[in-house]
Amino acid sequence: MKFTIEQSKLVDVVNWVSRSLSTRPIQTALLGIVIDADGNKVVLSGSDLETASRATTDAEVSTPGKVLVPGKLLADISRSLPNKPVTIQLDGTRVLVNAGSAKFTLPVLPINEYPNLPEMPEALGTIDADLFNQAVAQVSTAAGKDDSLPSLTGVHVEVNGENITMAATDRYRLAVRELTFSPARPNTEAVALVRARTLHDAAKTLATAKNVHIALAPAASNDRLAGFQTETKSTTTRLLDGTFPPYRHLLPQESLTTTVIEVAPFLDAVRRVALVTDKTIPLKLTFTGNTVTLEAGGGDEAQANEVFEINKTGEDLSIAFNPNYLLDGLHAINAPYAQISFNTSSKAAILMGKPELNAPAVENFRYLLMPTKFAY
Repeated sequence: MKFTIEQSKLVDVVNWVSRSLSTRPIQTALLGIVIDADGNKVVLSGSDLETASRATTDAEVSTPGKVLVPGKLLADISRSLPNKPVTIQLDGTRVLVNAGSAKFTLPVLPINEYPNLPEMPEALGTIDADLFNQAVAQVSTAAGKDDSLPSLTGVHVEVNGENITMAATDRYRLAVRELTFSPARPNTEAVALVRARTLHDAAKTLATAKNVHIALAPAASNDRLAGFQTETKSTTTRLLDGTFPPYRHLLPQESLTTTVIEVAPFLDAVRRVALVTDKTIPLKLTFTGNTVTLEAGGGDEAQANEVFEINKTGEDLSIAFNPNYLLDGLHAINAPYAQISFNTSSKAAILMGKPELNAPAVENFRYLLMPTKFAY
């Protein structure tokens, strides 16, 4: 095997594939990246048996061949090479990597021990890559981080015709995003629970493409997989076990109090007052007239408060939140104005974005935030 490739292209495909490598694999071969050179293309692949990634790029292939090399080392070397054509050549049990005056030698791993990677499931449809990335980023912020509750570490993906609904929750907040895509067949229906971390990484990296093909294995399939693919990159991941909790009944249709807040300065105010909070001290918000008073701390501890102007309709009330969860929601709505709707201080608030002060709220993304108790 011998081929020459541009350094930037090598870095791009190696970075993509190395995301799927495990730091503690159950077999040595899974530490590696498979390099398969043929024709004028080079295909790289890697897997940790849960997630598998492939990337294809153009190259000048002098001698076709296939080899398995240490993945992390290849990634580190690729990024450190000068911006010059890179020649990669198999020489017995070694792989030589040359770029300008830089020369590296990599050992070869036993490719015969490398497992067969799963095939991409049948594509359900296509979606704009940037839109997909934005939607996944909005939802995944609410996913749980506790692996002892695996069903809460995922994003619930529901496909119904041209509509996709994604939802995630860690029990303290819930994010729901609705969007449309181009289904491969009419009346397409599917449900999947995809690990949020994997989905977020894939969507972010694939955002530079034009479109993403979304694929889900049938419910009766032995390989319960989700797949995401562009023209040059693809990833498959095993679906999470368990059932995502029912959530639609948690989204209130009416509210007693509605406020509209300019996001950027409100973010700054929340951050300032939250400096005196910790895991046991919430951020208290008191809505009175057209102002909200932010308070934190009390007694002999550090204290902070700030008054912020808002537009409010409905009743006055006081409510408290985990400030980090509130900040996450304000970022996730991705809009210059936030509409926050309340019923009582003990029930969840709903955040939605608004493009302008007097414009209708954008209802395709809703961030539900549970309140916390406050004693001051």
